[in-house]
Amino acid sequence: MKRTLITAAICAALFSTAATAQKKGAGTLFPAAWNGEKSLAVKSDCTIAEGDFNKDGFKDVAVIAVPRDPAFMRTREDGYVYNFNKPVLAVFFGQKKGKPKLYKEYRDTIPGDDAENEDCFHEHGLSVNDEGDLCITVGEFYSAGSSDSPSFEYVFRWQDGDFFLIGKNYGSFSRYSGEAMNVNENYLTHKRRTVTYNMFDEDVPEEEIWTELFDSPLQPLGSDLLTVSEVDAVG
Repeated sequence: MKRTLITAAICAALFSTAATAQKKGAGTLFPAAWNGEKSLAVKSDCTIAEGDFNKDGFKDVAVIAVPRDPAFMRTREDGYVYNFNKPVLAVFFGQKKGKPKLYKEYRDTIPGDDAENEDCFHEHGLSVNDEGDLCITVGEFYSAGSSDSPSFEYVFRWQDGDFFLIGKNYGSFSRYSGEAMNVNENYLTHKRRTVTYNMFDEDVPEEEIWTELFDSPLQPLGSDLLTVSEVDAVG
């Protein structure tokens, strides 16, 4: 409960900063899809991670916010509320004095729930690993039509003036059979580790396979939508 209150307070402070910037004509801290200052006042679901991403000695902040604009929400007959607002990713760099300054906002990077496929739900997470890299988690859950629950973790490192994807970790398991798979891809060493096992049957032996990845340029954050649509292509 305490953590939730703290997170809500930080989100409120960021939204206040955005509104102030708009009034002063300094540009928006969040996308125009939020309909400007009025939308910033609408309650929002917010996930935050803090760290020194650019290694300048000041605390930086990454935020994934899902607006709760009623225009993009729908209530089921049983009272469940769907939220089809598009998630927003924003990164703020800490300053020597004053509030964190917006580095960049990403409008079409984090996938959200879709009114055309209301049985598919997305979960998002932000964290910082031991090396100070920004980790973005995207997971899917289907209430009907699929037994799999895939989840991807994308690892981004600040270098050469931008965030670049240096690794990706994928996990999935079937709620029916217990079949599970974990895949770790490292784009610096060009190695992929795939482990398969069964969560329901300990007699099924765990298998580990290492493969080589193609040596290709690192992709910057925002160059593509972070999705779990690559499930069939992994491993």
